[in-house]
Parts: sequence; structure tokens; C-alpha cells
Amino acid sequence: MRSLLLALVSTLLVACTTAQAKPTNEGASTAPPEPKQPAISHLESSTPTRILFVGNSYFYYNDSLHNHVRRMTIAAGIAENDDLIFKSATIGGAALRDHAIDHLLDAQNLRVDAPFQIVIMQGGSAEPLSTTGRARFTATAAAYAAKARASGVQPMLYMTPAYVPPHQRYRPDMINDIASLYVETGNAVDALVIPVGLAFAEAYRRRPDIELHKSFDGSHPSMLGTYLAAATTFASVYSVSPVGNSYDYFGVVGTEDARFLQDVAHDTVTAFYGRDSQR
Repeated sequence: MRSLLLALVSTLLVACTTAQAKPTNEGASTAPPEPKQPAISHLESSTPTRILFVGNSYFYYNDSLHNHVRRMTIAAGIAENDDLIFKSATIGGAALRDHAIDHLLDAQNLRVDAPFQIVIMQGGSAEPLSTTGRARFTATAAAYAAKARASGVQPMLYMTPAYVPPHQRYRPDMINDIASLYVETGNAVDALVIPVGLAFAEAYRRRPDIELHKSFDGSHPSMLGTYLAAATTFASVYSVSPVGNSYDYFGVVGTEDARFLQDVAHDTVTAFYGRDSQR
């Protein structure tokens, strides 16, 4: 199973790179470019307790991503309830540049006494699909990452999932555009990338019938999609496997689905970062 996922991640990252490269000479024979790999595989802080999520409706659907990550962290025994401060700042339909990052990075503006340790930043779902959107996202991520570090906060980037039918802009290879943008930007700004988009792709590969998106738009996450995103975020932040985590959103996520999504999150994260695969 792990070898199949490694092949998927490698194929996606190769495609992400080659999709951006255009031959300068039609008749020339050139070696394929090296696939882009994430340069950052671990956070500086192994057990952050103060995390800021900055994104849009992909975060706030289904009782908000930050709540699920927080509960998984408690269930894993990493920290107690009173020790965790997770805040979420979201704007529906927002691109990354729409957020007032200076205001948000000042923790006291969100009634938090101590500075945040991590900021998880999510771009708009359509930003990877155009040259203009990609350039704006990269420029904004670079500026916001610099501001975060100046405030003592480590930046992270949240790779969004691709659209699925019935979304009008659905394309089977959309994940290539997303992954390439986030990996290249993460490497450029020294930010850890959370491979949620790759986890969705892997879950659909293993179980094509699973519904990780809302059926009415093919864009927003379903409850299972948010659970997978939370498990992937949890594993990325803490370098701890989500497999066996008891959190199931108070019985809403079934045992079989929870274990399947935990497995996908674990396998995706370990393959993406090249981490130890021990569960």
C-alpha cells in the first residue's frame, strides 16, 4: 500500500513540475526535470499549542477545521484542553491576500495573551488555475510568511483539494496545478506544506465511491472531507500518526470511515515528507 502511495506522490510531483516546463526547442532532446519535493518536513516546534488558521469556507465548513484538529490533539494526549488555543480567521470565498495578516498575527487582537506559534495559511481554491492567481498567491505567501516570522510565528501552507464533479471547473489533473503551486511556494518561503489536496486524491484513488466533497458543488468539504483534512493537518503539525486516534466527532464519523481516513492521512503525510512510516 505504501509503495502505491509513494508512486502516486512521485507521479503527482513530477507532473506538477513538468506541467510548468515548456520546451524551448521542439526538436531538442532534454532530460525530464527533477520533481519538486517539499524542502521543509518538520516544524521547529514539535508540540505547538497556539495555532492560528487563516483561510475561507474550506476551513469553517462542518464545525470548523481548527476544532477537529484541536480535538484530535487532545485525544492523542499531546496536550490538555486548557493548554490549547486554536483560533480560526476565515472569509467566505477569500484568496490569501484578502486577509489583514498584520492584525491577525497580533494575538492580543484575538484575545490571546501569548503570541501564536504557528499560522496555517490557505489560498483560494481557484488561485492555482491561472498565471495571475498563482503569482498573487506566491507573492502574498512570501509577504505573509515574512511578517509571521517577524512576529515569532512559523508559517505553514494548507494545500487545498481539487474540485470534483459537478463543479464547472473540474479537471482530472487539477491537483497537479495545486500541488505544484503549494510545493514551489512552500520551498521558496521556507514553509511547511500540509498535503491535504494529495490526501483527498489518494482517498478517492482507494475508494472512488467515498464522498469527501459536498455533492451540490464539488468544491466544499463534506464531513468526511473535513475529517480527512483534520487528520492530515494533525499529522503534519505534530509528526504523530493519526491512526488509532479515538476522535470521531462524537460518533458522527463511523469507525470504518475514521480508520480509513486516518490511514490515508498517515500514508500521505509520511510519503510526502519522507518521514518514518511507523504508526
